[in-house]
Amino acid sequence: MPELQFKGKEFVYNHHLTVPFRPLEMHADKGIGAPHTDGNLIIHGDNLHALKALLPMYAGKVDCIFIDPPYNTGNEGWAYNDNVNSPMIKEWLSANPIGLEDGLRHDKWACMMWPRLKLLHELLAETGSFWMTLDDNEIHHARTILDDIYGSDNFIGCMIWQKVFSPKNTAQYFSEDHDYILVYAKNSSIWRPNALERTDEMEARYSNLDNDPRGPWTSGDVSARNFYSEGTYSVTSPSGRVIPGPPPGTYWRISAEKFRSLDRDGRIWWGENGSNVPRLKRFLSEVQAGRVPQTLWFWKEVGHTQEAKKEIVAIFGDADREIFITPKPTRLLEHILTLATSSESLVLDSFAGSGTTAHAVLAANARDGGNRRFILVEGEEYADTLTAERVRRVIKGYSFKGTQREELLREPLTFSKLKQANSLLEKVQRIETLDGPKFDRIKSTVKDGALIVTGESDVAETAPGLGGEFTYCTLGPPIEMDAILSGAALPVREALAGLLWHTATAQPFAPATMTDAPEIGEGVARLGAFSGRTFWLIYRDDLEWLKSGEAALSLSKARAISQTAAGNHLVFAPAKFVSRELLARERLDVDYAPLPFALYRLETA
Repeated sequence: MPELQFKGKEFVYNHHLTVPFRPLEMHADKGIGAPHTDGNLIIHGDNLHALKALLPMYAGKVDCIFIDPPYNTGNEGWAYNDNVNSPMIKEWLSANPIGLEDGLRHDKWACMMWPRLKLLHELLAETGSFWMTLDDNEIHHARTILDDIYGSDNFIGCMIWQKVFSPKNTAQYFSEDHDYILVYAKNSSIWRPNALERTDEMEARYSNLDNDPRGPWTSGDVSARNFYSEGTYSVTSPSGRVIPGPPPGTYWRISAEKFRSLDRDGRIWWGENGSNVPRLKRFLSEVQAGRVPQTLWFWKEVGHTQEAKKEIVAIFGDADREIFITPKPTRLLEHILTLATSSESLVLDSFAGSGTTAHAVLAANARDGGNRRFILVEGEEYADTLTAERVRRVIKGYSFKGTQREELLREPLTFSKLKQANSLLEKVQRIETLDGPKFDRIKSTVKDGALIVTGESDVAETAPGLGGEFTYCTLGPPIEMDAILSGAALPVREALAGLLWHTATAQPFAPATMTDAPEIGEGVARLGAFSGRTFWLIYRDDLEWLKSGEAALSLSKARAISQTAAGNHLVFAPAKFVSRELLARERLDVDYAPLPFALYRLETA
């Protein structure tokens, strides 16, 4: 398989392994609801460090990852600032921010993305999917990097999103009207996108010309151009007309025996006069529910960039302020959530920007009563004032004066549709009857060759909130070995417990499973059990206590621990006052791992 080579790759290939773990520090005053790290999260901090911080709790648990990273156009001003211990890479820092004149900007982009994509891959569930937006600047490099990390067999598709609705007359060559959305699965053999709802246009193709009790149907050719050795027989219509064979240059798709069987079952349509060339009836009741998603995403279905900016302006109420340059429309994220999530899914966006992903998750939950959760990571200073503030306003409601619109029907006006004008009017009337009470008015217009029915609500003061909560976090000091040894920076117990558990088991840590065991000793906590082994931690973030005998694994503690459950027990503690020989003599299946030295274990790539 081809492999992308870029300057600095050998230095960043395993850089994600050397990034220190940093605990999440919760800020109750900036979130909504009781702060906790197993619900919705908005994290302010470098996304490489934030992703590493999430590993102990969320490795292999994220169902859908969406990222909108820098496109590397040369005009964005993003900076490569990962602390890789290499003189060559440090030399690049003097050239930041990256611009059009930087001949190594593509290498730097690859160096920046590689460790982040590796950590995202670790966080993704086996049944999960990864989605990334890009344009032509890096799409070809991204494909090769992702093939390397995920495996080319797990490439699902490349979506084309029509991001603008009118051509740019100032374009030098072509008006760039689209972006790409790359989709990978952790395991393509088990991941499948959800089906989309069938459209009214699709339903309208079915009718019941012969009042078949099996319901509406449409018809398809019984013939095809592909050669079929048994496909040249004659057929006799109900009117008695003999058709000597399929149309010239074609073959019947099925054998004569199969044709007669289908005809007896009323699945062959001969036309209203009973003498036409036969066609195969396909019943709506037998069509699979929903429709297969396509790779072309038009703005009418998923929104465009101008719509995204209008959403931000409506929420923040400042049309003259450039709040965010490249937001994504909520409809685009809602479409991805429809395809990639269930009502209980966990969604991660590590380039959160204006917070569209959280908005879409909250909207989806409000719509279907789901319990989807989101984790957003944003490193810029606007993480609080824009990203989190948008989520606060969407949850609580926000000041707004104007008209809110919700599209209820979009029906392309084809010639066949115009011949069924009465059915179109009936659809509009049904919408007015069923949805009318929810809006101030129902408006019907014809635009761009389609009948559009929209529900409009006049809002004088406040747009209603979607409900929900989230916890706002920043990144705490790194859990560094030298600092622990000197007592200069002792991590909180929950952060240390999560790191030790994940390091020892390669499984995500659930804080709720950690229980104090004061009956065994002060500072003793049971972390949980995995693969026949129970894990324990003796720790307090108090240097004097850690130096005392209370912090050591003693024979009495080992006896008490071994009696709690059968099987092996591993105890993390600063010291021990019992030898391995004595533990063996007493037949206590208890192992000891010293702190902080247990933290020196390095993962392998």
